[in-house]
Formats: sequence, C-alpha cells, structure tokens
Amino acid sequence: MTMKINGLDLDRAGRCRHYHSELDIVALKCEICQKYYACYQCHDSLENHHFQANDIESDKPVLCGNCMTYLSFSEYQVGTCPNCLHRFNPNCRKHHSIYFKGD
Repeated sequence: MTMKINGLDLDRAGRCRHYHSELDIVALKCEICQKYYACYQCHDSLENHHFQANDIESDKPVLCGNCMTYLSFSEYQVGTCPNCLHRFNPNCRKHHSIYFKGD
C-alpha cells in the first residue's frame, strides 16, 4: 500500500518525528503541492517551498492517518474522525494559523 501521508520517520498512522502522541494522526494538505504531510516541519524539510495553508472552505484539507479518510475542515473540527471515531489531538488548534486560512 502506498502511503498517502508524507513526512519524516512516519509510523503506519502518519505520526512523525515531530508529533507522535497517540492522538497525532492528522495529516494536512499543502495548498501549493497538494500533498498531505504529517506536519509543516516535515513538509518544509522535504519540499522546495514552505507549507502553504488551505482555506477552510477548500476540498478535503485533512486526512485521518488512522483510517485514511479525507475530511473537510468542519469534519475535522469535531475532534474525532467521522469514519473510525479516533480522537484527534486537541492541541493541534494551536497550529490552525499554519494549516488553515479563514479560521
């Protein structure tokens, strides 16, 4: 199976070397390259451009690393994946300005 999530030292749920708690299973899409990354630090280490935030209205800017379900911003905001019900890290809200525009 090809990994849909990019990053450094990923586990099967997309946790990376920077964020690897049980709840760190969310991958975010860069507006420029349209690739999903475990975090902006992984993205900026592996791409030739900086991570660019997606508008909250963009199509499926989030990917659940637990079940590989693509999510809208509003689905992600609930705090759990609507497909597998795995919880997301509530501390990720501290980084919303990095990953989303218009929030």
